[in-house]
Amino acid sequence: MRALRIWIWRLVVMAEKEMRQLGRDRILLAFIVYAFTVDIFLAASGVTMQLSNAATVLVDSDRSATSRELASRFQPPYFRQDGVPRRSDDAQRELDNGKAMIALDIPPNFEADLANGRQTSVQMQVDTTNSVLGFMAASYGARIVGTFGLEQAMARLGLGGGGELPTVSNEFRVWFNQDQNDSWFMGIAELLNIVTVFAILLPAAAMVREKERGTIEQLLVSPLSSVQILLPKVLAMTTVIVAGAVLALYGVLVPLFDVPIHGSAALFFALTALYTFTTAGLGLFVATVARNLAQAAMLSILILAPVLFLSGTWTPPEALPYWLAELMKVSPLHYFLDASFGVLLKGQGAQELWRSIAGMLGIGVVVFGFGLYRFRRQFG
Repeated sequence: MRALRIWIWRLVVMAEKEMRQLGRDRILLAFIVYAFTVDIFLAASGVTMQLSNAATVLVDSDRSATSRELASRFQPPYFRQDGVPRRSDDAQRELDNGKAMIALDIPPNFEADLANGRQTSVQMQVDTTNSVLGFMAASYGARIVGTFGLEQAMARLGLGGGGELPTVSNEFRVWFNQDQNDSWFMGIAELLNIVTVFAILLPAAAMVREKERGTIEQLLVSPLSSVQILLPKVLAMTTVIVAGAVLALYGVLVPLFDVPIHGSAALFFALTALYTFTTAGLGLFVATVARNLAQAAMLSILILAPVLFLSGTWTPPEALPYWLAELMKVSPLHYFLDASFGVLLKGQGAQELWRSIAGMLGIGVVVFGFGLYRFRRQFG
């Protein structure tokens, strides 16, 4: 028991040392506060995957009531008419210059062809530089034109609004995000990304700082083991990151964007602590390779890129090739993402999330053990 008390006392003292060192670094503290507040606010309020006010130019070569009726369907919130060029070349120029996203060209005799039952066509050119928004614009436009054509055909046949025809009623229910609010997803996803960044960067910076200042040799000649040197750094940085998550959730996401917490907040913060603690092994590995803070930052970015891109934040596993979807299973953020959204938006508990927790813990144990092995091998 006496040996255990001494071990715990050394752990507490070293963790306090790490907290004091971090408190003296005003720039790093300011960066942490910025990341967990302003950065998350900007991501939740300014990033959206929905089509909104797409700049549309219209070439109406028919100038009839029917063509004006079709053009009026391209209205906010999805489309915004930015001009009516007289020629197709002018509309093409607007599209090429990036001043318009959509160029809609209605041909001559559009109304007459529809009235006489002749087939006609409408040209819609879409700038798909942003492939997601371009695909949505093309899909929405095709639906608008198709619905308009069906209405004109039924009116010509004297079927009015189509009440005489059999119809299929399409009813659907949206779960977990009824308003399909992008700020909920983007805000939580950015919070998880920030947690990942600091879970790798802070332990690496703390260890590299010891190497730069030459204090790592003083720690090695002290009666401290490798675990007693590394563990306090990880515990201190985990405490800081969990505190930042509390600030982001209750200081930004909940009061400003009404992000719900359907599950246990305590479980979410426990998962955050577990994820931070286990992912810190990547930071310890970086610290054993880097010689200064600049190298540590660059190596952290090199590790962060595949972790973030293979997490499923931007692309779900179902949309990826099979081999890449399988590779996502080695990204700890992939499991943390599922668990976090499950707790916050779905109200799931540990029993439903045990697979994600087990995957996160399994990868974390391997990574942390590898970081500890590298440290012992370098300084043993």
